[in-house]
Amino acid sequence: MDMGLTGRVAIVTGGSEGIGKAAALSMAREGARVAIAARRPDVLEAAAAEIRAATGSEVIGIPCDARDESQIQAMVAQVVERWGGVDILVNNAGTSAAAPFDRVDDATWNEDLGLKVYGAIYCARAVLPHMKAAGGGRIINVTTPGGKAPGASSLPTSLARAAGLALTKAMSKDYAADGILVNAVCIGLIKSGQHERRYEREQERNPSRTLDEFYEGMGGRVPLGRVGEASEAGDVICFLASARASYLSGTAINIDGGTSPVL
Repeated sequence: MDMGLTGRVAIVTGGSEGIGKAAALSMAREGARVAIAARRPDVLEAAAAEIRAATGSEVIGIPCDARDESQIQAMVAQVVERWGGVDILVNNAGTSAAAPFDRVDDATWNEDLGLKVYGAIYCARAVLPHMKAAGGGRIINVTTPGGKAPGASSLPTSLARAAGLALTKAMSKDYAADGILVNAVCIGLIKSGQHERRYEREQERNPSRTLDEFYEGMGGRVPLGRVGEASEAGDVICFLASARASYLSGTAINIDGGTSPVL
């Protein structure tokens, strides 16, 4: 199936590893030109080189902090100068912070909302003029099922993710007439660098436990019985960015192995 992405220009924040990297790889395989943005230049350039080698597509890494609007504006300007516009934005920058309400201090609230909510706002604000000028585009916001059905001890992440869903729905209506489709993916347990760093910390207590065993233990909480692969999320994001998803807007797709209690 031709996804209609040949020559399209995509930006993926948080693109140096995990889901962001997988989405960039999937779109590059379909012929898109992809800019991945993240804060660590060395990891970022290694990811860009790996995707270029695997796909033969044009892929660049641009160091950028999604919490800083001036850096976002400069990153988008660099992409536009190089490739002439922006067709696709994947707002993937984010981390997981989860605790009971009374244990979340102001610094944690500001950090989480600044990265996940304001980061998405800054990126969308920067690309919208270029998408309007081109007659359309795609914005995909990466959230979690917790944004739909928050659990105990899930703050501030669940609140930030709920804001991402509201942003998705509102923008889908605001920009439908401009041909800009806005959707979200709600990510459950997916293999990522974040989980691997947690595994490394746990190894101090249980050095004999392997990474496969770590993921197997996590997968017991998933109806499908396993932790998802980053590529499984990346391919769904690629589909939403593609011409094949031309009648999808304002929706949020759970990629969680059936874990979420709500649709």
